[in-house]
Amino acid sequence: MRMFSLFLVATLLASATAFAQREGNDDFFQLGPDSLRQEGVPHGEVTGPHVIPSQVFEGTQHTYWVYVPAQYDASQPCSLMIFNDGHAFLDPEGSARATNVIDNLMFRREIPVMITVFINPGRRPDQPEPSAREWGDRTTNRGTEYNELNDRYARVIIDELMPELYAKYNLSKEAQDHGIGGCSSGAIAAFTVAWQRPDQFTKVLSTVGSFTNIRGGHAYPDIIRASDKKPIRVFLQDGRNDNRGRRRGGAYDETWDWFLQNVRMVEALTEKGYDVNYSWSIGRHGLKPGGVILPEMMRWLWRDHPVSTDVNDQVERSFNESTAQASAP
Repeated sequence: MRMFSLFLVATLLASATAFAQREGNDDFFQLGPDSLRQEGVPHGEVTGPHVIPSQVFEGTQHTYWVYVPAQYDASQPCSLMIFNDGHAFLDPEGSARATNVIDNLMFRREIPVMITVFINPGRRPDQPEPSAREWGDRTTNRGTEYNELNDRYARVIIDELMPELYAKYNLSKEAQDHGIGGCSSGAIAAFTVAWQRPDQFTKVLSTVGSFTNIRGGHAYPDIIRASDKKPIRVFLQDGRNDNRGRRRGGAYDETWDWFLQNVRMVEALTEKGYDVNYSWSIGRHGLKPGGVILPEMMRWLWRDHPVSTDVNDQVERSFNESTAQASAP
């Protein structure tokens, strides 16, 4: 009996230790099948890196990649999704693997056919390209262009990037067919683009968004409440173990509490009647928790894309094959 009690105590201690080590640990989050390459699902082509000089942020340039899915048909206008911090969302071994998500959801007709663009923060030619090790806060223009609450980054996307895309691809000109997303500062930048230009972007995907006082982002809930409602749809994700506003010396500053400020965003958007969804996890500040639910975020944001209810429409009821497969005899 004593040996059993000792064994039970040891087991409970081991379990408690394991739980304590795992609590808030992003290693808990594992990508699901919608984020992985699946046999039989057609895969498109990544083009790039492309570089465009910026007139908005003079002396800098932006690197971007374009994912053209196998289902793209140049004779048909398609939707557009843009990811800030493009290197992180494009990484085939990373925490989001967005091209796999696009492939799998598009194949099952859960999202429309779309061109996906992965754009990095601006940098001077002598500065390094952002990477998994350094996203660019200390080495590029990321902090300025992503965190300011003005229209400058929206102008980069709409006036500098979009003309390049329209020249090469048959993109829909409708705002409801344009989405933009990001992680951390890239997420608040995505929201700012839609907030400044809802005539161009209506769908926003935010993972651990930096709606904090980096450059006044904590003001957004009050701005939202004081402004006329805009035609945008927003999905926010964050974690209880995100950066929680503990400053040097241990003092708490709620304007630097990522989780609190994301909750405040949801409250403000809800009060104003926005089409808003959210997910709070146990995760930390990073792309891992958001990457896991990226498929669900994309499904929700694009849930109202056109569908056919014709019972005889066998195309609508089948997998969305590539254009090459669809045209084969």
